[in-house]
Amino acid sequence: MKGFFLIFLGGGLGSLTRFLISKLIPVSKNNFPLNTLIANFIGCFLIGYLVGWFLNKYGYQNELYLFSIIGFCGGLTTFSTFSNESLLLLRSDNLLTFLSYILISIIGGILLVFLGYYLSKLSTL
Repeated sequence: MKGFFLIFLGGGLGSLTRFLISKLIPVSKNNFPLNTLIANFIGCFLIGYLVGWFLNKYGYQNELYLFSIIGFCGGLTTFSTFSNESLLLLRSDNLLTFLSYILISIIGGILLVFLGYYLSKLSTL
């Protein structure tokens, strides 16, 4: 039961962080969803770093893992919003922005997870 509460608490804080990012970063003139991209990129880097750190220190069976990775990073990142914003760009005949958003999100997200993981390994040497 404690694990459920930790995930709940972390997810709520991650969602609030995503909301604050969306309020701090306005939508651009061409409707490029920069705020979602930044929230997802922060979450990708964090999850890469934290997974590498937890694997080295504790493994997956840890309460802080539940709170930070499953809860916080899960609440911060948002595939559903990414998908909806992509569809809105496509429906508005903004094909170049649509393709740019998808490619930047997917490639950048994977690279940031790798970078976070790699940096966590360097910091534990």
